[in-house]
Order: sequence, then structure tokens, then C-alpha cells
Amino acid sequence: MKLEGLSLIGHGTARPKGEPMHPINPATGEALEPAYHWADLEDVDRAAQLAWQAFRRFRLFPAGARARLLRRIAEQIEAHGPEIQQRAHLETALPLPRLQAETARTCHQLRLFASLIEQGWCWDARVDHPDPARQPVPKPDVRSHLIPLGPVAVFSSSNFPLAFSVAGGDTASALAAGCTVIVKAHQNHMGTSELVGRLIQQAVRECEAPEGTFSLLFGRGTEIGQALVRHPMIKAVGFTGSRKGGRALMDAAAARPEPIPVYAEMGSINPVFLLPGALRERADAIASGLHGSVTLGVGQFCTCPGLILAPTGPDTDRFLEKLSQQMANTPTGVMLTSELCAAYHAGVEACLKIPGVRRLTPPLAQADPVGTRAAAALLVTTAEVFLAHETLMEEVFGPSTLVVLCTDRSQLLEIAERIEGQLTATIHATPEELLEARDLVQALELKVGRLVFNGFPTGVEVCHAMVHGGPYPATSDGRSTSVGTRAILRFLRPVCYQNFPDAALPEALQEKNPLGLLRIVDGRPELGRPDNPVAG
Repeated sequence: MKLEGLSLIGHGTARPKGEPMHPINPATGEALEPAYHWADLEDVDRAAQLAWQAFRRFRLFPAGARARLLRRIAEQIEAHGPEIQQRAHLETALPLPRLQAETARTCHQLRLFASLIEQGWCWDARVDHPDPARQPVPKPDVRSHLIPLGPVAVFSSSNFPLAFSVAGGDTASALAAGCTVIVKAHQNHMGTSELVGRLIQQAVRECEAPEGTFSLLFGRGTEIGQALVRHPMIKAVGFTGSRKGGRALMDAAAARPEPIPVYAEMGSINPVFLLPGALRERADAIASGLHGSVTLGVGQFCTCPGLILAPTGPDTDRFLEKLSQQMANTPTGVMLTSELCAAYHAGVEACLKIPGVRRLTPPLAQADPVGTRAAAALLVTTAEVFLAHETLMEEVFGPSTLVVLCTDRSQLLEIAERIEGQLTATIHATPEELLEARDLVQALELKVGRLVFNGFPTGVEVCHAMVHGGPYPATSDGRSTSVGTRAILRFLRPVCYQNFPDAALPEALQEKNPLGLLRIVDGRPELGRPDNPVAG
């Protein structure tokens, strides 16, 4: 496909305006063609107006028609996979095997949402029959289900150019819900974004979805992103990025005459708690697993384990020796941008300025003319120092982790209760220790979205039960998830129909259940038709 460097609005492209900007190869510093023209406020308004007009039709599309669109997008991405992956490699320096896996994940989640809406249990259809003889007041006929919110603004992430980007989970779940989507592309992988965006644009046309079902805008978040969030036609926001960026969008959305929900995933330090029995049995294996998790993708995962808590003692000493050797022998890696790399180095140095924090691995030694190379960093301190300095509780985005040595179990619990909201927490323990650590588990349940036992937090399975979220500031709304089929609930709201004639009701709520949905009828589950996958 030929790249044009222009925003995609409805079925067409925006006009070239202003001084264009070239994407940069972070491994070489080379400017990549083509240069991209930023969208302006006129483009934002046009995309939003089209999205609202399209939404009024698209929300009424049968679930099967929306499922066909999602599957067609997946087919198009797979057909152009090598081209997309090669461009993403140039723009992000992520290795091709990683990008191939990310392509498969992206297509899997598109198909997962297609299957979900065909089954229909996500609409939460409920029926309460009337009782005119009830005293002292007759009971009315009441029925409800979930409907789409409206046009959704999706902000692509920097670290997942496919799975959390133009056709990622936010877009897939919003389209599945019946919402139209405007994506604000990330400026660090604009060519990749255009390639995927053009495939979605083509799928929208092929599936006869209305123009405006999808648009893609290039521009800075401080300008185009803010304008999108403030536009009255936008009804919800999906965001993956920094706390600063997410907080700015939350504030802008809250300040609107009509506030709207912002579902922002803003990072995490993902604490790992090592209990004595696990260290005694498998200190070396835990060290190797954590090394792989911390350095995976040069540490540029929101689930990177940036905090490790361990008891003082010889088993922990052995663990630290193994982990420090592996971290020290890790080749330097290229981060996504020079800005992220500079922030990583600054974050590590800020920790090292605190008395009582020391580094067990050497700093970056090789020349770095592009300013994107990062060396793995292993830091260590005591529980007392950690609890006294909030800087140590902040995310350092990159291949580093901080080991906190605890003299007793009460310090583990105190830290679990002091840390901010997180995406994940991991406990390494024997089965017996885990049962004895109910107080730790209960403390962490109040802090995280996902608890991992004897594993590692990187690698988020895309499935029905997954939760990729957590209390603020891990996300803006701890009741939500951006991965798994519950992600669709972010873009739906309930509507109730009281005493409507059966023929005037949505099919999902009609008495004979013509769609064969799983419903709650008079407080009891009602199975759908046998030919509906959800039945039986």
C-alpha cells in the first residue's frame, strides 16, 4: 500500500496542511518517508460530525453485521501482515517476531469480540413481567438491556503499535458495542497507523457500514487529542499512555458541559512479593523469570515488574546474586523514542540520589548517538527507605526493577497497603504459604486488577475472564478493563422500557426472544436457542 501521510476521515483523506513531520527510526535516527501532515480543528470537527451521523445508523446494525466488519478487519490485517510488521519494525525497533505475535493478538481480539456480540450475552437483557394484581401497587412490565454510548475517541499507545493502537482492543470493543470510532494515532508509528487505518477504512466500505464509522487523525495530543475529547459529539474516550497524558484527558472530559467517561490506562509498577518458602525452593528460577519479565521489550510493558519485595536472608542473597548477573549481562536495547529513553535514565538516577538506594548493575557504557539505548538496571534498598520516599513508588518506564528488602512480614503488608493502585501484583509462595498469606492477598485485592500466583505479570491473555485494569492511578476507573470481553462494557449504557407493547420493543427484549439470547427473566436465567452458542 502507498502511504500518503494524511489523516483518514470517513471514506476519504484530509487535505495536506502545515509543516509535515517525518517518523523517526529509533535505532538509527533516520527520518522515514512519508512526512505526515497534522490534522487541524476543522478536521476534528468533520470527523466528529461524520462519526455522530454514522453512529445513528451503525448502532442499529445487527450484531452479525458488526461481527462481519470485525472479522473483515482481522482478515485484512493478516493479509498485509508482513508489510505492516516491517513498517512497525522501522518505526519502533521492536523485533519482527514480537510484531508477528502482536499481529496475531490483534486479530484474535477482533474475532473474540465478533463472537461475543453474535452470542449476545454482553447486552445483559433483563425482563421483569408485570403483576397487575400486586398490592398495594400493581407491578409494571419492565425490560432493559445495554446500548452503545456514541462516538468514541481512541488514543493509540506508543509501546503496542498494533494491539493497543488503531485496530487494538479499544477500537475492537467500541465497534463491537455499536459505537463509531475516531483514532488519534501515536506520532511514533504513523506509517504503521496509516497502513492499518486504510485497511479498516476499506473494510468499512466493503461491509457497507456508514461513512464516519471510522476515522484516523494525526496530530499532537495536546492539540488534536484535547480537541477530540472536548468535542460535543464524542461520548467516551479510550487511552493507553502516561499518567500525565491520561490525567489531562480526564480533566478535559470532566470540564465539558456534558462530562464523558475517560477509560485511561496509565501505568503501574506491578509489585512482586517473594515469600520465604518459594525463595528457598527455587530462588534461581524466580530470578531467571523476573529477569525475562523486566527486560522483555526493553522493559516497555505496562505490566513490567518494577518492584520486588523479598525477606532478608541467605535465600534472598542467592536470588539477588543470580538476578544481578543476568541483568548485568543483558545487552542494551533500543527504546521506542529518545524522549522515553531520557525519561528512563532520569528515573533511575532520581532513585539513586536517595540515600540507601544502590545499583547492582553497571550503567550504560557504549556510545549512544541516537539517544535511544537503555541498559538494564537492578536497584536495591530497604523497606524503611522505600516507605520514606514516594519517588521510589513511581513507575520508571524501561528495563529496571527495585528490590526492597523486608526484615519481617509486617513490612510486606505495610508496603502492600501503601502502594498506589496497580494493574497487577504477583505472589511467589508455596501453596501452604499462600493460604497463610490471606491478609496479604486481601490487601492486594484492594490495590490491583490482576493477582498472579507463581508467575510473572508480563503477557496479558486475551480472554473472557481477563482484567487489565486496576484502581487509580493504574487506570482512571478501577471498575473497567481494556483487555478481555468485559472491555465492551466501557462503551455501553443501560436503557429500560416500561409497559412497551411487545412489537415496539427491541428484539432482544421481545417476549419470544427471537434472537435466542441468554436473558434474565423474572430474576432467573433464560437460555437462548440451541443454535445460539451461548445456549446450553
